[in-house]
Amino acid sequence: MRGDIEGVAFDLDGTLYPNYRFNIKLLPFLLKEWRLLIAFGKARDIIRKNFDNSAIPRSGFYDHQAEITAEILGVPVQPLKEKIDRLIYKGWEPLFKKVRLFENAVQTLAALRKAGFKLGLLSDFPPETKLDYLNLSGYWDAVLCSEQCGALKPNPLSFIELAEAMSLPCEKILYVGNSLPYDVAGAQRAGMKTAWIKGPLSSGTGKKKPIPDFTFSDYRKLYDYMIN
Repeated sequence: MRGDIEGVAFDLDGTLYPNYRFNIKLLPFLLKEWRLLIAFGKARDIIRKNFDNSAIPRSGFYDHQAEITAEILGVPVQPLKEKIDRLIYKGWEPLFKKVRLFENAVQTLAALRKAGFKLGLLSDFPPETKLDYLNLSGYWDAVLCSEQCGALKPNPLSFIELAEAMSLPCEKILYVGNSLPYDVAGAQRAGMKTAWIKGPLSSGTGKKKPIPDFTFSDYRKLYDYMIN
């Protein structure tokens, strides 16, 4: 068993389940609300760029996100904020009741806990209800949402806050994610070791993409990397 790592932390979306399985269920929303989704994505890109290595005050994140999205769409802020909450935050969560996880993901989480590793989770969207629907709520020593930290990935601040919640130094944590520019880059900037799960829709484009410490496509390989 590895002696240089005391905790393993995970992204959720696209990391513990394949993105395409969720996207298929999301297709009716994508067809109906494509303008909202594009603007919402652009707003989050702006937040990532403008708050690199700093954070939006926690109480102001959702207001700030709605303000940018409303400006892109040219609509009033408050009704749009309510629409984002209703359609995206609350509207998407029930879809996870029928999403299947990556094969061997649950067994690997259970084996890591049994071996004595602390487990953490950091997602760019609120994860608690999703974890309930995915039957993954009981595995974690710490669960964080980067939005609630005011610092979307790859901002290192949310990763540092996760390490504090896990009561471990960053250098003792392996962070597992499906995005090189967000998960791997952010974790590395915080001082964590990194593992990249390479799936059908994993994000790994760009000339300056970071190099993870470990790459896998089957959770049995992550188990071997950590325990064998």
